[in-house]
Amino acid sequence: MPQGSGRRQFIAAAGGLAGLATPGLVRAQSQNWPDRPVRIVVPFTPGGSNDAMARPLAERLQARFGQPFVVENRPGAGSAVGVNLVAQSAPDGHTLLVTTSSVAAIGPVQGTNFNPATELDSVALLAKAPLIVLTPPSSPIRSIQDLVRMDRERPRTLNFATSGPGSTTHIATELFNLRAGTTLQHIPYRGTAGALTDLVAGRVDLMFTTIASAAGQLRGGLLRIIAYTSDDRPEGVPPAPSVKSAGIDYEFGIWWGLFAPRGLPPRVRQSLNEATNAVLSEPSFARYLTGEGAIPSPLSPDAFAEFLRAEVRTMQEVVAAAKIRAD
Repeated sequence: MPQGSGRRQFIAAAGGLAGLATPGLVRAQSQNWPDRPVRIVVPFTPGGSNDAMARPLAERLQARFGQPFVVENRPGAGSAVGVNLVAQSAPDGHTLLVTTSSVAAIGPVQGTNFNPATELDSVALLAKAPLIVLTPPSSPIRSIQDLVRMDRERPRTLNFATSGPGSTTHIATELFNLRAGTTLQHIPYRGTAGALTDLVAGRVDLMFTTIASAAGQLRGGLLRIIAYTSDDRPEGVPPAPSVKSAGIDYEFGIWWGLFAPRGLPPRVRQSLNEATNAVLSEPSFARYLTGEGAIPSPLSPDAFAEFLRAEVRTMQEVVAAAKIRAD
C-alpha cells in the first residue's frame, strides 16, 4: 500500500480532505509557533483517563509556551472520529491529539488501512500503566497457574468480561489466550462499570482492566488481583506477581501519547517533545500520574515512533488471530 493511502481511506470515510495545508505554508507558519491557541483533541468523552492525561498536560504546556492549550473532546466510533479530525488537520502544531494505546488498533479492529505509525506524527509518549487480572474473592482462581490449569481441564468454560469488542482490555485478554494457549471466552459489556458489577457478583470469571477503573472494588475487598500484565508498575499498588513470572511469554500495558498530523515541522515536534518530557519530570506531575495508576514514560520522538510501530504490529497480530471486530 502506498504511504498515505490509509489516511485517504480514513479521511474519505469521514467526509473529505478539508483542513489540509500546503507544505510551504506550514513551514512558514512554524517559524512563529505557537502564534495562536493550540487545541488538544481527546477522542473520548470527558472524564476518562485520556482527559486525566490531557488537561493537566495542557495547563503546563500553556505555561511553558505562553499560548492557550485547549482540550477538546471529540468522541465517536471508538475514537476514530477524533483521531480522524487530527489526521486531516494542518500539520502546523496548532492541532494535537492525546489518546491511548487503542489508537494502534483502530485500523485492524475497524477493517480499514489506517495506521497511526504512518498517518500521524508521534510527538511524545506520556505514560504507561499495567493492567491487572481480577477475580472475585470467592473464585477458585487465585493465580495465573490456577487459571491455565482450570482452562486446560475444562476448555472454553471460563469467561472474561471487557468494556466492549475491540477495546484495549479485549485485545489484552485475547493476547493472553494466544501466549498462554488458553480458551477464555469473551463476554462484552457496554462499558467497564457493568463488567465490574457482574465480576463482583460472580457472573463472569475474570477481567483484565486498569488499576484506576477498579480502585473502588479493590478498596472494598470486592475483587482480588491475581496478576499484573507487566513487571513495570507504579509505586504503592497492591502486591501481586506478573503474568510473565508464571512462565508465560506475555507483556501488555496501556499507554498514553501525544500526536500531531503527519508532516509536523521537526522544530515544532522537537520543542513539543522537550517541553512534554520536562513536564513528565516534574515531581508533582509524576506524583499525579502515580495516583492515576500510571508511570511517566518519556521518550524521544524517534523512539516513540519505533515503539508505536511495534504496538501496531502486536495489535494487528491479535486482532487477526482472534477475529476481533468492533460492533
